[in-house]
Amino acid sequence: MQFQLTSNLIDQIQAHVAVQDEVALKELLTDLHHADIAEILDEVDADEAAYLVLLLDSEQTSEALMELDEDVREKLLENLTPAEIADEVEEMDTDDAVDMIGELDDDIQLAVINQIEDEEHRADIREMLQYDENSAGGLMAKELIKVKETWTVAGCVREMRRQAEEVTRVHSIYVVTKENELIGRLSLKDLLTSDTRTKISEIYIPKVDSVNVNDPAEDVAKVMQKYDLEAIPVVDDKRVLQGRITIDDIVDFIKEEAEKDYQMAAGISQDVEADDSILQLTRARLPWLFLGLLGGVGAAAIMGGFEEVLNDHVILLLFTPLIAAMAGNVGVQSSAIIVQGLANDDVKGSIGNRLIKEMLLAMLNGAALAIVLFFYVWISESAVDYATSISISLFVVIIVAGIIGTFIPLFLHKRGIDPAIATGPFITTSNDIFGILIYLYIAKLILGI
Repeated sequence: MQFQLTSNLIDQIQAHVAVQDEVALKELLTDLHHADIAEILDEVDADEAAYLVLLLDSEQTSEALMELDEDVREKLLENLTPAEIADEVEEMDTDDAVDMIGELDDDIQLAVINQIEDEEHRADIREMLQYDENSAGGLMAKELIKVKETWTVAGCVREMRRQAEEVTRVHSIYVVTKENELIGRLSLKDLLTSDTRTKISEIYIPKVDSVNVNDPAEDVAKVMQKYDLEAIPVVDDKRVLQGRITIDDIVDFIKEEAEKDYQMAAGISQDVEADDSILQLTRARLPWLFLGLLGGVGAAAIMGGFEEVLNDHVILLLFTPLIAAMAGNVGVQSSAIIVQGLANDDVKGSIGNRLIKEMLLAMLNGAALAIVLFFYVWISESAVDYATSISISLFVVIIVAGIIGTFIPLFLHKRGIDPAIATGPFITTSNDIFGILIYLYIAKLILGI
């Protein structure tokens, strides 16, 4: 039966924690999956969560800790001593251990690392903390199965049994030289069907995809997606095997990046959560809202320059919001498609070709919308000249908005700036201003004002 977290269960747990009834708590929680434990830790307060972590087996709680949101985990860890945190870290794979330790203050990090009893685990964590968190080295785990090309099948199996004790999931068997240089991978089928005296050098597969420790995480994700890999080995500049990255780590990275891009597209400049403080949320939102304010002031200034025209031709004023809205919408559509294509590595060819394609698309969409608007204005206002000027303005505005929405993310990408910034208020505001300027200028020309 699937676990369901109820308010009644939380009340029970909190009541048992209040009187420190360890027997009752263990009876309730010991057999639960670590993801269910994480759900419970998320619902109780930090002191209660810390009590439960210390009560239960670290093998269970260490995995639960990694399921928690960073902010929740941070508050929970504040209630644990470095030695208690180290007990949890001992049970984690190196990639998870580095993620959690990396969230701690420098002095706490050092204290926790010094409390880790397993010297190899401690050394691996120290090494991995040196890598950028968004690089292959920052994502990899040290736990893997590797065999030497000089071993026999029998010796290989014995060594694999020993190594597998430290590995949660065996995705691949990597083959290395005496110097630990990655040279290939081993098929489990070939291992099981070969004579026990056969050398690994005779049966391994030389072709193996790998990434460098300094490769950006985005590149790792693209390689794993392209070749449909569950895990990929990580090597240094000399092809020495350093670790492996599994698909769950890449999925977590992609999810975090998607959340950042979504927030940026919505005009939020920092990574925030719904339950963050009002001050944090204000700092994240205010810069882009200020940009919107400046855009509005700019649009108002432009309209002020055409004040006499608008006073004498009120119909133009009525359609100003429509022109601004269409410019913003078209720009956001164009930029969103480009940003998505850049993220998926689907945007090929020169910027010029892409702009020409987008311009042709905008011309087709603009013509269809302009024709509809022409007949609407003509019928509703009985004025062909107004209908002509407004519809032609819309046509031109849509073309310009499409070009801007395409060019800006491509330009930012070429300059190494996250193009997701172009899908939000930046594009909307700039196209609003250009749209109104183009609209009023074309209307003035056509109407002969």
